[in-house]
Amino acid sequence: MSVVAQNLHWGVRRKTIVSDVSLTVAPGETLGLIGPNGSGKSSLLRLLAGLRKPLSGRVDINGRDIARVPRRALSQQVAFVQQNAATDTNVSVRDVVRLGRTPHRSALSGWSEADEAAVVAALDCVDMTARRAQAWQTLSGGERQRVHIARALAQTPQVMFLDEPTNHLDIHHQIEILRMVRDLDLTSIVALHDLNLAAMFCNRIVVLDAGSLRACGTPDAVLTKDMLRDVFRVAADVSTRPGDARPHIRFRAA
Repeated sequence: MSVVAQNLHWGVRRKTIVSDVSLTVAPGETLGLIGPNGSGKSSLLRLLAGLRKPLSGRVDINGRDIARVPRRALSQQVAFVQQNAATDTNVSVRDVVRLGRTPHRSALSGWSEADEAAVVAALDCVDMTARRAQAWQTLSGGERQRVHIARALAQTPQVMFLDEPTNHLDIHHQIEILRMVRDLDLTSIVALHDLNLAAMFCNRIVVLDAGSLRACGTPDAVLTKDMLRDVFRVAADVSTRPGDARPHIRFRAA
């Protein structure tokens, strides 16, 4: 599914947080959102996913204005993975993933073969089938994040939004999760802090600064020394390896 945002504007009281942002995400594309802290990445994700209503502008998913799509129908198409979803309830991995089927079930409907098949496929996709009966509280941070993604996949969405899915994880789990997201047969929009990971796993990158879109394009076109200096206020060298157009950033200590 395609995602098209037109002139999105949103803020709180007199503070503008997202200002006149327009972008297009092609079906099957992985789009990265980067920017300094407070640049509006999380707010933009929520606007794109329909979790917040813009003050002006619109978002179309697969050609339909999401403001006119019933919430349940939208939840059957769109999934959102938060930064640090947590629970103190003593539940199993399978119980957490089963929650992803909620948009597809009525209050009186029983658990169907389609529901079970979606949960099984989601667990298999994130390589957590063997841990399906394990208690949530016993999982590592990386395992919990994979279960969050499995719950989103159990919705059988066509578009997935992920807000800092690698936050607080070690580098092994960061790479593992982003590789998994990239290889899914979905349209994905992911907010990231690590610029090198964005370059490795995203087809295109959007740069936000103070709520405004500063750049949008392929990693090699966007991640330049000038952009890093002007937006992130850092000095860095940007290089590529033979046969690989994706840039690698080396930050300077001084």
